[in-house]
Formats: sequence, structure tokens, C-alpha cells
Amino acid sequence: MSRLHRFLRSPEAIAGAAILVLLFAMALTAPLLFPGDPQAIAGPALLPPFQDWSLPLGTDRLGRDVLAELFHGARASLAVGLSAAGAALLIGAVVGTLAGFAGGLIDEVLMRITDAFQTVPGFLLALAFVSIVGPSLGVVVAAIALGAWTGPARVARAEVLSIRERDYVAGARVIGMHPLEIAFREVLPNALPPVLALSSVIVAAAILTEAALSFLGLGDPNRVTWGGMIAEGRAVLRTAPFLSIIPGIALVLTVLGVYLAGEGVVETTAVRRSLS
Repeated sequence: MSRLHRFLRSPEAIAGAAILVLLFAMALTAPLLFPGDPQAIAGPALLPPFQDWSLPLGTDRLGRDVLAELFHGARASLAVGLSAAGAALLIGAVVGTLAGFAGGLIDEVLMRITDAFQTVPGFLLALAFVSIVGPSLGVVVAAIALGAWTGPARVARAEVLSIRERDYVAGARVIGMHPLEIAFREVLPNALPPVLALSSVIVAAAILTEAALSFLGLGDPNRVTWGGMIAEGRAVLRTAPFLSIIPGIALVLTVLGVYLAGEGVVETTAVRRSLS
């Protein structure tokens, strides 16, 4: 049975994939369905949902279209989640490969640096970094990646330690390949699957961290974000709770979708390994 068939036989994987497909569809169609500035005034302030079908989810305190903001907020969540996860996995894979393959002093130094980063909670590190450098999408991505690369680094190192003495690696040394070429062309590709299995956790954590930073006013001020929408609705939570509830539900469903899809990928990989 192919890997795709095994993935499609998992109800959790199908549910997660469906949510992610919806999220990607929202992000891709946002400029088409809601062109222009999503923060432009579109109607009367605090219009409840389903009162005006041209504004199906109502408006916020300034009269902005909540549905337009929701769609454009999906773009920000995807951009931050995927970019931060990609950066964290790249840094972690490189650091872990160098540490595991080189060993000795290089391994010791890199692992102590990893330990130092792990002593600081990722959100506090991101909060401090954005507060110092200034809020923007690139800074938020970098801040989240700085707090998320240590897990992939440790997993990559453990895999490299188990691979570096295998016969094909010894053969590469015999024919005179450069150590870095051996590490990144022969060893790292075989160590990647367990590292990539962490991607769903990192993406979900990145989306939540970005939302939390936006909620605290440290997100990109030039972009609509779900965290910013939740923070905006906090001021009128008693009279218009939908302003916080709608983006909150979108955020929860997105994280749930990422987690379920990631679990499906992990289960598929585990079945493949057990059969091999």
C-alpha cells in the first residue's frame, strides 16, 4: 500500500488535511475575494454577523469587514507558520548535523549553545527579540525560529550519531570526499525524516506565538492578523464577543488541523518503517 493510501485511510489525517486545504484556500483567494485594503471601512461599526449579507460576519469597532480580515489573517498565519518552521528546521538540521558528525569539541560547543537556548522559553525569547528589534513579519519569523530550532537540532544530532559509522559513510571517506560533503550529502538526507516529523509541532507553535505577539501589540502593524483581531475585539468583548470569538475559532481550527495532519504523516512514516 502506498504512503498516500495509508495517509488517506487515517480519519485524523483526512480531517487535518481538510482544515489545511480550507486555510490555504482562504489565503490564496483573499486578494481575489477581498481586493484592496482589508482594513478599509466597509460599513457601520459593530454590525453583528448575518445582519447584512454583503458583510456576512459583521464589522468591527471601526466598521471594517470581519470576513475580509479573517481571510487576510489566514495569509499572515500561513506565512509566519511555514517560514518560521522552515527556518527552525534548517538551523536545527545544520547544527545537529555538524555536532553529530564532527563530534569532539565542535559537538560540545554546539550542544552547550543549544542548551543555552533551551533554558529560555521560546515565547519569552520571541517577546524580547521583537521588543528590541521592532515588530515586522520578518522579525517575528526570526524571533520564533530562534526559539524553535533546538528540538530539530537534538533530533538531527541523535540521528547523525547513529548513521555516521555506517558502511556507505566509511566508503565515502575512503574515496576522499570532503567531510562537509559527506555530512550534508550522504548523512543528512538519511537523518531528515525524524527531523521533519517535528514540522507540524513547530508550525502550530509558530502560529500560536505569532497570534500571542499580535495580541500584545507586537505583531506586524501593516498586516491583519488573527491575534490582532482578537486583541481588537477585547475592548468590546461584552457587547460584541463575535469579534474575538470568530478569529479565535479560526486559530484553534488551524492549530488542530496542523496537528492532525502532522500525526497522519508520522503514523504513515512509522508504518512504512515497521514494514521495511
